[in-house]
Amino acid sequence: MKKKTMTEGTPWKHILSFAFPVLIGSLLQQLYNTIDTIIVGNYASEDALSAVGTTGSFSFFFLAVAMGFSSGNGVIVAQHYGANDEKMVRSHASTGIIMLMGMGIIAALAGVFTSVPAFTYLVKVPDSILELTVQYFRVYSIGFVFQFGYNIFSSILRAVGDSAATLYFLLISSVINIGLDFLFVAAFGWGVVGAAAATDIAQLVSFIAAYIYMTKKYPVFRFKLREYTWNKYFALKTIQVGFPIAFQLVIVSLGLTLIQRAVNGFGKVMTASYTVGQRIEMYMNLPCNAFQTTLATYTGQNIGAGKPDRVRTGARQTVFISVALTLIVTVCVWFGADTIGSWFGLSEEAMVYCTDHLRTIALINIVLSSYIPLFGLFQGANHPAVPTCVALCAITTRVIVTYLFRYGDFLGYTIVWWNGIFGFGLGFTITWSYYLSRKWMKNSSIARKA
Repeated sequence: MKKKTMTEGTPWKHILSFAFPVLIGSLLQQLYNTIDTIIVGNYASEDALSAVGTTGSFSFFFLAVAMGFSSGNGVIVAQHYGANDEKMVRSHASTGIIMLMGMGIIAALAGVFTSVPAFTYLVKVPDSILELTVQYFRVYSIGFVFQFGYNIFSSILRAVGDSAATLYFLLISSVINIGLDFLFVAAFGWGVVGAAAATDIAQLVSFIAAYIYMTKKYPVFRFKLREYTWNKYFALKTIQVGFPIAFQLVIVSLGLTLIQRAVNGFGKVMTASYTVGQRIEMYMNLPCNAFQTTLATYTGQNIGAGKPDRVRTGARQTVFISVALTLIVTVCVWFGADTIGSWFGLSEEAMVYCTDHLRTIALINIVLSSYIPLFGLFQGANHPAVPTCVALCAITTRVIVTYLFRYGDFLGYTIVWWNGIFGFGLGFTITWSYYLSRKWMKNSSIARKA
């Protein structure tokens, strides 16, 4: 089964070649989310824009579970792939697929039935946009089944070094989503329901495309229905590795939901502005997130192959590249802030908030890009609890300072975007301290059945 892996050759070349498709794929995903927002803002209303935007932090809660457990399964598959153990690769992949599909069904049902209390009491959406928010989220939640399925397929493909495939799936789904947005929202006038339906259909297409590709190209993943097997031990290993990753993302999701609640307290104009700011912040986070994913696979394969020295070299090179790319994005956002805000059909008052927001986070995200890639190293080296602890400290700090200063003379409402300098600064300090201590090198052997 041994294919081309990242255990030989120059680390940064492997890292760039693997990360580039992940980065472009994530860019496409964000692009169609952004166009979705632009279409809603221009062809529906600012209230519709606010309704779609205010669901982001809560919907990320469900996506966090999908990403966490699929990434956990992917780390284990990558380790066994690096060790050239086809039987273990196949068995872990089978269990992971069954687990994530089951979770996807549960998530879809939970999203539909918890939408009203969640947005009424937890997120505290303004009454004027509550109905639109619930309408959007209920339809959007149906797509969780496809999101969970797509995430496990893409994680398995990345585990065997195939990051380019996900780029093609996302390209197809992006084109479909954008086309359906224009059809459902602009032409048919379906508003937020049309936007949600367009996203669901696009996710279904990417789910089907990923499954067909995985089973056609890789015989090891070519399961007949009766060949899908559930192994309790392998499921527990996926939970063991995936839970800290999922918990980390869930913590961030809950923290962002509380920050969104604070934003909503300033009224729907601020909510609309913050929606745009959050969309653009996603773009600024793309390089460091792509390199986190890359470093997790790179570390997993090299740990499986017994080459920890390559991990250290790859980590240093990855952080350098991450910061360099983020600096380029920062310059573009800083000078283009006024233009960016105008794309979304914001009012003049919302534009003032949005420009300040974008320029602030453009600077703050340089700090984020200098430590987030190391989360991938910790995950690939079987130390997934470290990113969880860092994320908990960072998001807790952000929430606390937001609620302490939002109505005070110090920063005031601008704390909803300046909170990052406090949280990310703490995250940087903890992450680099742990990395330099080399404690992550302990207990990083391949996860095998005893």
